[in-house]
Amino acid sequence: MELGLRGAAVLVTGASRGIGRAIAQVFAEEGANLAICARTRAPLEVAARQLRETGAIVMAREVDVADAPALRAFVDEAAAELGGLDVVVSNVSGGGAVGWEGALRTDILPFTVLTDQAQEHLASSQRGGAVILISSTSALHVTAPSGPKPYGAVKAALNHHATALARALAPRGVRVNIVSPGPIEFEGGSWARRRDTDPDYYASVRARIPFGRLGRPEEVARAVAFLASPAASFITGANLVVDGGFLDRL
Repeated sequence: MELGLRGAAVLVTGASRGIGRAIAQVFAEEGANLAICARTRAPLEVAARQLRETGAIVMAREVDVADAPALRAFVDEAAAELGGLDVVVSNVSGGGAVGWEGALRTDILPFTVLTDQAQEHLASSQRGGAVILISSTSALHVTAPSGPKPYGAVKAALNHHATALARALAPRGVRVNIVSPGPIEFEGGSWARRRDTDPDYYASVRARIPFGRLGRPEEVARAVAFLASPAASFITGANLVVDGGFLDRL
């Protein structure tokens, strides 16, 4: 299927590694141009160099998304350099190690700043603007690896806000959707660390996935590209779960 992303202007936060890096790669391979950011310069520069090998225009900036003024400036600079914005992917998360206040700073507030600042650019998109929130299956269940911890709770709050935002922005031609990965494994990521440091726990989670393995970043990235594309032009407010059957629910 032709996704219709060639020439699209796409902003991806947290794009230097893991799921965010894979998302940027899929968009670049589809012919989109990119604005990417991350907190650490060295891996960001490596990612930008590799993405440019696809022929994509790539703007890369070192940005901490918890710094609201810096994030707003990045959005506007991206729109200026790419000639507007068609897609915004909010990928950054503090994970489970930042505590409750940290989770608000690294997950909830950046998404609200990002969508607020990008809204006018997306509403002006000739393709129809699209926002994709990278959430988590931890927002949809309470057993391990979720539990009574900040990560799942803030993702659940973000799901609520993104779904409400989808209804609010639809009259302006902007779609808002959610992609919720299950356990995803890549070298340097949290599940790869658990595989090495807590193999029994890792094995217990893997055993609950009917496919018998954890997911890969590119499997999430392809779902994101579809929802962001004109191929999904009448889909908004959806939560696409990419988990290999990990969740046991309707």
